[in-house]
Amino acid sequence: MVVRPGERDWAEGRPWQPRWVLLALPLGLIAVVTVVDILAPPHVHLGPLLVAAPAVTAAIGGPRLVVLVGAVATAAQLAIGVTRRGWLTVNHQMQLLALVVVTAVIAVFVTLRERQQREMTQVRSVSEAVQRVLLRPLPPSLGPLRVASVYLAADAEAQVGGDLFAAARTGGQTRVIIGDVRGKGLSSVSDAALLLGAFREAAHQHAELSPLTRYLERSVSRDLAELAEADRASEEDFITAAVVEIPDDRAVVRLVNCGHPPPLLVRGRDVTPLRTDQPETPLGLGDLAPSDYRTDTFPLGDNDLLLLYTDGVVEARDAAGVFYPLVERLTAWAGDDAETLVRRLKHDLLAHSGGSLGDDAAIVALQRTPRQGRNPAT
Repeated sequence: MVVRPGERDWAEGRPWQPRWVLLALPLGLIAVVTVVDILAPPHVHLGPLLVAAPAVTAAIGGPRLVVLVGAVATAAQLAIGVTRRGWLTVNHQMQLLALVVVTAVIAVFVTLRERQQREMTQVRSVSEAVQRVLLRPLPPSLGPLRVASVYLAADAEAQVGGDLFAAARTGGQTRVIIGDVRGKGLSSVSDAALLLGAFREAAHQHAELSPLTRYLERSVSRDLAELAEADRASEEDFITAAVVEIPDDRAVVRLVNCGHPPPLLVRGRDVTPLRTDQPETPLGLGDLAPSDYRTDTFPLGDNDLLLLYTDGVVEARDAAGVFYPLVERLTAWAGDDAETLVRRLKHDLLAHSGGSLGDDAAIVALQRTPRQGRNPAT
C-alpha cells in the first residue's frame, strides 16, 4: 500500500515512524521538567522551560501536533503549581498565559510554513510539467550522432527558464537549435516557447538553414511584437540562437549564428571555437534582421564532438568572481564521450559557482560516430 503525501503514518499500521519517535523528545522534556520542578527546592522553578516543548514540536509536526504538545505542557504547568503550593500563584498564572500565547504563535507560524510548502510543491510540479513540454529530452542518438544535454535553471524552484534547445531529424540530417532569451526565469519562458514551437515545425519544411533561420526570425519577431502590445516591458526582447545542421553522409557541420556564443569543436585535445566571419543579429529584432542569413560550414569528422552552450555557462563565477574556464576544462577532459563530458561539465560548473548559477544554462553535446560510406568535407 502506498501512502500519499499528507496521509498519516499510521495508515499502514506502522506508528513508530521517525516522526513519531522524535515526538518523544518534547514529551520527555515535559515529563522531566515536571518531575524535577515538583521535587526541587521551593526557590527553584523550572516550569518556564516547558515553553521549549511546543517550539521543538514545530520542527517535526504540523499545527495540530504543536497545539497538542502545548496543551500537555500547559497541563504539566498547572500540575506543578497545584502540587507545589496547592493553588496557582500569580507567577504560575503568568507562566500559564505565556505558554498558551507562545503555543498559539508557534501554531500560526507552522500553519503558514505548511501553506508555503504546499505552494512551492505545486509550483515545482507545474515547472516540471512545463519543462517536459518545452524542453523535450533529446534522445541519446540522432542518426550517426551521440547526443547528451542538460539544462540548469537559475531559479532552482522554477526548474525552467529562458534557455532552450531542440533537435529534429529531417532528410538524412540532424538539425539542432540552442538559444537564450534575454532575461531569465519564468518571465522568459513564453519567449522560449515561441522559438521552440517555430523551430519544431519549420525544421521539416525548409531544405537549407538560411531560409529556416529567416522563417524563425519572422515568426519570433511577429509573436514578440504581439506580446509587446500587451506588455510594454517586453518591447526589447530578443533571442540569441545557434542553428546547426549535420548531414549523415558528409563530415561537416553547417552553422547559422544569431548573436550566440560560438559552438566549440573538440577534436582530441584541441578545442576550437566555430566563429563565423559575420555573426548575424539575434532573433526577434524585426527590421534590424538581415534579409538573408549566412551559413558557415566547418569540418566535423569521426569522433569529433560539437558542444553547444549558452552564456550562463561561461559567465558563471566562483567566489572570487572568476568566470568558468570552459575551454580549459574541455581540454583537460579530452577523450570523454558526449554523455560523460556533459555529466562532468554539469557537476564542475555547479561546484565552480557554489551550487547556484546567476543565469540559466543549457548544454548540448553532439559527437559523430564512425560510419562507413561517408563523404569527406568539401
